[in-house]
Amino acid sequence: MTGGTAPGSVALVTGASRGIGRATALALADAGHHCILTARTPGGLEETDDLIARRTGRPATLLPMDLRDGTAIDALGPSIAARFGRLDVLVHCAAMLGVLTPVTHMRDTDWEATLAVNATATWRLIRTAAPLLAHATAGRALFLTDGHAARPASFWGMMAASKAAMEAVVLTWADEIGPDSALRVNLYDPGPVATRLRVQAMPAADLSTLPGPDEAAAAIAALCRPDERRHGRRIAAPARA
Repeated sequence: MTGGTAPGSVALVTGASRGIGRATALALADAGHHCILTARTPGGLEETDDLIARRTGRPATLLPMDLRDGTAIDALGPSIAARFGRLDVLVHCAAMLGVLTPVTHMRDTDWEATLAVNATATWRLIRTAAPLLAHATAGRALFLTDGHAARPASFWGMMAASKAAMEAVVLTWADEIGPDSALRVNLYDPGPVATRLRVQAMPAADLSTLPGPDEAAAAIAALCRPDERRHGRRIAAPARA
């Protein structure tokens, strides 16, 4: 199969109200996918939809939701099946930083919320989307991760633990699928990117030295192409000089 998007292809993108999620939605829409977009903020989703419509002449499908709501995630697969009958691409961009604090100072509520968005939501997204992705001609599932999952650092325990759990679930699923399936599942670590989450983590950081969300989105869209053969990999953006 060539690298072109299949006619009628449908992509689900989480965290699509801003940052890498929004840029990814735009890149996938530019590639010809109909995009189903989720995020907590309806206003941000509507802004993304406006951008997509201006660039492609086609609207997106907007599903405002909080990924801590497991029932809402569980309904995604059946809802997409009923409305579109297919799902070709899943990109999970939504993430929660948590609180940067010593392990001994972590609060129950912060820990549980961070695990819910970064780890539990990943498992539920896989479970609800897997039947549709498995029937796609060239299903693609990509999950954004973070360098702290592989290299924990002081005060980053919530992010590191939640993303490490996410990576374990994703790579286990990829192993269970096996290399002979048409479905390809990977992790992508974009490295430091000029986003609001980066500002939240490091308020004094100079974002002018970092790549923007569009650069990460271009790499993500390429990993979702039907001719991309990598599977069960943790793929990292090239280091910048």
